[in-house]
Amino acid sequence: MLTRTLGKSHLEVSALGLGCMGMSFGYGPAGDKQEMISLIHRAVEQGVTFFDTAEVYGPFTNEELVGEALAPFRDQVVIATKFGFKIEGGKQNGLDSRPAHIREVAEASLRRLKTDRIDLFYQHRVDPDVPIEDVAGAAKDLIQEGKIKHFGLSEAGVQTIRRAHAVQPVAALQSEYSLWWREPEREVLPALEELGIGFVPFSPLGKGFLTGKIDDKTTFDSSDFRNIVPRFTPENRKANLAFVEWLTTFAQRKQATPSQIALSWLLAQKPWIVPIPGTTKRHRLEENVSAAAVKLTADDLREIDQAAGQIAVHGARYPEHLARLTGR
Repeated sequence: MLTRTLGKSHLEVSALGLGCMGMSFGYGPAGDKQEMISLIHRAVEQGVTFFDTAEVYGPFTNEELVGEALAPFRDQVVIATKFGFKIEGGKQNGLDSRPAHIREVAEASLRRLKTDRIDLFYQHRVDPDVPIEDVAGAAKDLIQEGKIKHFGLSEAGVQTIRRAHAVQPVAALQSEYSLWWREPEREVLPALEELGIGFVPFSPLGKGFLTGKIDDKTTFDSSDFRNIVPRFTPENRKANLAFVEWLTTFAQRKQATPSQIALSWLLAQKPWIVPIPGTTKRHRLEENVSAAAVKLTADDLREIDQAAGQIAVHGARYPEHLARLTGR
């Protein structure tokens, strides 16, 4: 696996990371713990060094899983986790990025992750009630104490990124970005390039849709959050199949899978982009990791852009109450 550096941070990671959320949370019932540990170990064997979790995934159980799985490899890997939600009674209940709370979360995450430092600590969502300068200042203090190595933001808007970066350099921004959601290209990517900040796309396979394994007849478990995503209503899935069908045909020509083309396309956008596809299946992990070896020519990239530009995507990427937490 090739490596990449996230912006000017000198944080070197594998070109593809592993998003661990779905092993515990979000996409149906949690996976079997031993199977998920085995999956994480297989990722390490495949050269993955960048693992993404958060306290709110579970809550807490995903950090515990990642911490246990990576303990034997701790000095070989980079662990990213996140703060910024209020968790009460085992459920997420609003935002909380007060500096005192950030410190509490850091200490608790260190215990769950079985480590003495967090390599990359993201603010999970921008808290409108706490100045971002205070958030960045809290991260700066934790960095000076050696408890965290790098500070990141998730789903933040450009002005917030600039204000935070002025207080404590932001190593990476994590936001959704894929052939199915290209909004970051308008303002976010140019700002990150200017400031020397890395970009970590989550949902690089469109929450599974770009794999070609989902259609309008697919049913999701009752605990799968795609049930509330407008883009995943049966009628919108049916309308959105046109692009996946094109992508599947293109992938066959390249002797690759739709997922591999979607990930390779992201890698080709900027050398400081590191996607973090998630999975609970070993064969999907190996398929995704192999995307790093797929080479797209300039002509390929033009053809993909042209096709993506001609096919409208139906449905919002988040329901309204979640959309309000992004881009601030």
